[in-house]
Amino acid sequence: MQNTKIRVTKKFTFDMAHALFGYDGPCKNIHGHTYHLSVTLMGTPLLDSNDTKLGMVIDFGDLKSIIKKNIIDIYDHALVLNEQAPYSKSDVIVNEFEKVILVPFQPTCENLLLKFVQSVKSLFPPHVTLVSIRLDETPTSYAEWFLGDNA
Repeated sequence: MQNTKIRVTKKFTFDMAHALFGYDGPCKNIHGHTYHLSVTLMGTPLLDSNDTKLGMVIDFGDLKSIIKKNIIDIYDHALVLNEQAPYSKSDVIVNEFEKVILVPFQPTCENLLLKFVQSVKSLFPPHVTLVSIRLDETPTSYAEWFLGDNA
């Protein structure tokens, strides 16, 4: 059991709006989603009987803190826009909304997921590895990132 790898997952929910600049469908308009984010780490449960985290791959509270600080607190109830969109710097957007995030990419579910991976993958303790992140944009549509697909 000493070297047995375990995967642990924590789920998060946040609300965010976006618009897809230049898109040929209704998602070109500002609209929002309730996103569901699942973050999966892999590691060996700690075996040091003097460690308060004995038997854990990672304390779920520590995982929650990392994701909350680096993703949820930033994107929850934000409006995310492609910085290339002409409306992204309009007076209405800049002056009327408190939480606008301009990104150098199209804010699709896929690109947001990649941004989230980049934001957190180096923040976990060295004995655990980020192995997957899943971002559900709707109840029937999601994007997934797997370490094994990108090695």
